[in-house]
Amino acid sequence: MGKVYGLADHEGGRQELAGNDNQKGDLALLTALAAGSSIKDAAKVAGISERTAHRRLEDLEFQERIAELRTQLLSKAVGRLTDATTEAADTMRSLLQSKSDSVRLSAARAILELAPKLREAVELERRIAQLETEAKKNEDESKT
Repeated sequence: MGKVYGLADHEGGRQELAGNDNQKGDLALLTALAAGSSIKDAAKVAGISERTAHRRLEDLEFQERIAELRTQLLSKAVGRLTDATTEAADTMRSLLQSKSDSVRLSAARAILELAPKLREAVELERRIAQLETEAKKNEDESKT
C-alpha cells in the first residue's frame, strides 16, 4: 500500500495525509470532496463510480482524511487572507486622501467601525493565550 499525499507542497516536499491506502482515485476524491464538490462530481473527477465514492465515504478513516485535508485547505486560505489584510488596510487608509467626499467618508466609516473590532479580537486572543498558559502552568504544578 502506498501513501496518499495532499496537494500542499511544503518546501519541495509532499505533505502526507492520514491513512496509507492507495485505492484508485483516492487523492482526487479526497481533494474534490474536501473542496466542497458533490459526491457525483468528485467521483467523476476521481475517475470512479459514484457507488465507489459512496463506499469510500462509509469508511471513517476516509472521512477523517477528508476533514484533515479540508482543515489544511482552510488554513492555507486563512493565511492568504491574513497576508492581504495589510494591503487592504493600506488601501483603506489611502482612500482617506481621495478627492471625493463620499469616498473619504466611506473609508473613514469603515476604519472607525473595523478598528475597535480588530483591537477587541487581538485583545481576546492575547487574553485567551494568557489563560491557556496559566492553566498549563497550574496543571504542571498539580502533577508535582
